[in-house]
Amino acid sequence: MALAPILRAFGLTIGQIGDPRFTRVLVLGIALTLALLVGASIGFVWLIDWFTGDTVSIPFIGEVRWLDDLFSWGAAVLLLVLSVFLMIPVASAITSLFLDDVADAVEAVHYPHLDQGPRTPFWEALRDTISFLGVIVAVNLVALILYIAFAPIAIFIFWAVNGLLLGREYFTLAAMRRVGRQRAKELRRKHRLKIWTAGTLMAIPLSVPLLNLLVPILGAATFTHLYHFLTKGHRDRSSFRDHRH
Repeated sequence: MALAPILRAFGLTIGQIGDPRFTRVLVLGIALTLALLVGASIGFVWLIDWFTGDTVSIPFIGEVRWLDDLFSWGAAVLLLVLSVFLMIPVASAITSLFLDDVADAVEAVHYPHLDQGPRTPFWEALRDTISFLGVIVAVNLVALILYIAFAPIAIFIFWAVNGLLLGREYFTLAAMRRVGRQRAKELRRKHRLKIWTAGTLMAIPLSVPLLNLLVPILGAATFTHLYHFLTKGHRDRSSFRDHRH
């Protein structure tokens, strides 16, 4: 059953929330997620204001000095609304930053027989973060056509598209720590349906305000488990070569 390893991976992730090592990463991840989300929201609104000026003209109503009023009375509401759209790239950024910490915490408890995986060099992680962000933004801009053309089912298209992207990223990063970039791609192709399904199940709560703050770190842990399940434990503990080449 395609969902069985995914549900098991998520169950193990939820069960580890009380682990101090895991909780520390989760709290840091939530704090950074919130900070990035607030920053992205401010930047988004600033960009709109830069294009429109301080006022917006609405038919039959006239000019509305919306930005000051919006931040005075509706900043929290605005943040919640924008989080639905901005959490996908934010989740992508969080993954690259915290994947090693999350995976180490997960493997220390559930896979103690494994040596600790190599840490990802900062500049390598930054390069991958920028690359994944570029793909996510570009694909979603193109997908806007589908969102508009099929408005009644736009949310399902949104989940499917971003589930594919997030599953691809999360699994690749989790696998690269153990088997290198090329082998990670091969595994991703082999298990693409399960990975897409897991990514979609992750994209759904990302569109739910407040709940979405938990998803990036929990998703990283879930995909760490999923990698181990899909490879059935056949890993060479003594061959940790340069995982980015």
